[in-house]
Amino acid sequence: MTISLRLDAVSGESSTRRLLSDISLAVAKSKKIVVVTGAGISCSCGIPDFRSSDGLYSLVKERYPDIVLKGRDLFDASLFRDSASTSVFYTFISQLKRSIDAATPAPTHRFIQTLDAKHKLVRSYTQNIDGLEERIGLRGSSSQQVKISGKKKSKLKVKEVRNVQLHGDIHRVRCNFCSAEMPCTEEHLHAFENGKAPNCPECTLRSEARVARSARALKIGTLRPAIVLYDEPHPLGDDIGTIQTMDIARKPDMLIIMGTSLKVHGLKKLVKDFAKVVHATGTGTTPSGTPKAQKSWQGKVVFVNKTPPGSEWSDIIDYHVAGETDVWVDKVLEDWKKMRPSDWEIQQTLDHTEESSGFKVVKEAATKTKSKVAVKWNLNVENVPLDDPFSSRPASPSKKNRQRSVIAKQTATVYVTLLRRGVKSAQETRYRQNRGRNG
Repeated sequence: MTISLRLDAVSGESSTRRLLSDISLAVAKSKKIVVVTGAGISCSCGIPDFRSSDGLYSLVKERYPDIVLKGRDLFDASLFRDSASTSVFYTFISQLKRSIDAATPAPTHRFIQTLDAKHKLVRSYTQNIDGLEERIGLRGSSSQQVKISGKKKSKLKVKEVRNVQLHGDIHRVRCNFCSAEMPCTEEHLHAFENGKAPNCPECTLRSEARVARSARALKIGTLRPAIVLYDEPHPLGDDIGTIQTMDIARKPDMLIIMGTSLKVHGLKKLVKDFAKVVHATGTGTTPSGTPKAQKSWQGKVVFVNKTPPGSEWSDIIDYHVAGETDVWVDKVLEDWKKMRPSDWEIQQTLDHTEESSGFKVVKEAATKTKSKVAVKWNLNVENVPLDDPFSSRPASPSKKNRQRSVIAKQTATVYVTLLRRGVKSAQETRYRQNRGRNG
């Protein structure tokens, strides 16, 4: 049964405060978190909404007053069947792209990046096409840097993908004929704004090359935004399926869903598959056959959204946090720092320069990781001591004695070895001499 918690009630009911703190502790203690996000996490980024008086629908309506399209229709693959609706789509996308270019990542995006930096994030899955995760360092599945060139079965470097873009990326365009992909440029945007699709440069080059050889010209495709519409297959569908299978096999211990209404069929299945694995975390039996008891912070499925989930999610989602995702992530980070401050401390335990040694030793220790000593050489200082090149202090008398003892043993070993070789050589010489006399 889903438990609903209101963020604006934090200062009120003690039970709500306690449960929200328990969720924050679960985030802090979990080691393998999967995050699923929707449009709600980008509302505070400066991207205008679709339906308000100054929203994107209104801007499109001004240019095409006779076209009647619902919100979903603008993201349905069937719009390409009609030239008028296609023009509306291109104009709408051009306005959306310019709004996204002017946007900045929200605290929720940075929270996901923090999970990744703390090595807690298994992977992020998003319905969003804005690519804001890429700006904070989470490499997306649409990024050219993770693509594999050539005719291989897999098109992605799976291990390098940190954010799976389930609906593509508005920052790229794709040919509807040869499937060539490239960044969306100002030239492309200008054509889209006028309701037109630019020609594919790859198709154009191939056709022109054939014409130059007096051969028949090839068909030239047009470019469209590289986003995935409703009722349209994902070009990277097989790779995304492989990534999800890999992530399920890693047995994540927490699932966080933010800013989505969970209406799209594909996303619903993905969430249910992950939730099933998360709920099984920490269960099973010990080697002796006794059942394992799940820890209180393990196996939580948390849904953060203004509106509650439907009844079909009552046995899948454990907690519904009603409110803004940015407010919730700020609270989680605040609680995390209070509950486990050692997770955030980096201590400078040694920071000085010995002029005699010629280098600086800085020891940084973050909790739960073995501290490492970084040696920074100062090339302007001469006479670096030879006693111990990895220590900023001269060796103690006892240490010097141990060093002398080791050297003495090594010298004796070499001497004995040489002596044995000399004796053996002398014996061989006498043997040869005796053979010569007897012969």
